[in-house]
Amino acid sequence: MSDNLQIVTIDGPSGVGKSTVSRKLAALLDFTYLDTGAMYRAVAYGCKQAGVQVEDEAAVESLLLEMKIDLLPPASPGDDVRVVLDDKEIGPLLRTPEMGMLASKVSALAVVRRKLTLMQQAMGKAGKLVAEGRDTGTVVFPQAAWKFYLDASSEERARRRVDQLRGRGEEVVEVEVLAQLIQRDRDDSERTIAPLKAAADAIRINSDNLNADEVVAKMLTEVEREQG
Repeated sequence: MSDNLQIVTIDGPSGVGKSTVSRKLAALLDFTYLDTGAMYRAVAYGCKQAGVQVEDEAAVESLLLEMKIDLLPPASPGDDVRVVLDDKEIGPLLRTPEMGMLASKVSALAVVRRKLTLMQQAMGKAGKLVAEGRDTGTVVFPQAAWKFYLDASSEERARRRVDQLRGRGEEVVEVEVLAQLIQRDRDDSERTIAPLKAAADAIRINSDNLNADEVVAKMLTEVEREQG
């Protein structure tokens, strides 16, 4: 096995299925699952609740000093991580297109990335971690032993996101979801600080024609090959 950190990073664009795959892989490896995107969504939610414009970096920085973000294990194996902001559980409120777009904006702020990156690196010191996000393999854990970049077409990602939201009882228009995904891809890829991109040594997996279990199987094969 590599002498690098016992960490798996899974990066990729919005709606590609990183959370589902990361949860499953972490469970199979008996690793801790770290959803970095949930942390940025928590900051975005905190800004919205406080009436702070996410474009106002000074105001966001001031708010950050008061924020306390905790990630707790999912209530059930297939659920998202539980997110606690200032002692209030807000997880279900974060998984909306609006929070996704706001999270993309706050993630472009240096003060936010600096604070959350340090928090994430502290969580990874013990190793045995599966971290998913947009810069986990390039910035947060560049010494991770296993790096993956999960991708899929915009249309496939929009279809999956619509199915997910409708499964929660939300009314959504697929063309609007697609437009939001494309815009978020552009925002995440073109930002100056820690843009969305695959690490040079990441294994790229296109999931257009793969389900979550098939993606996990590919990743698990790579991890076990290196461990062996």
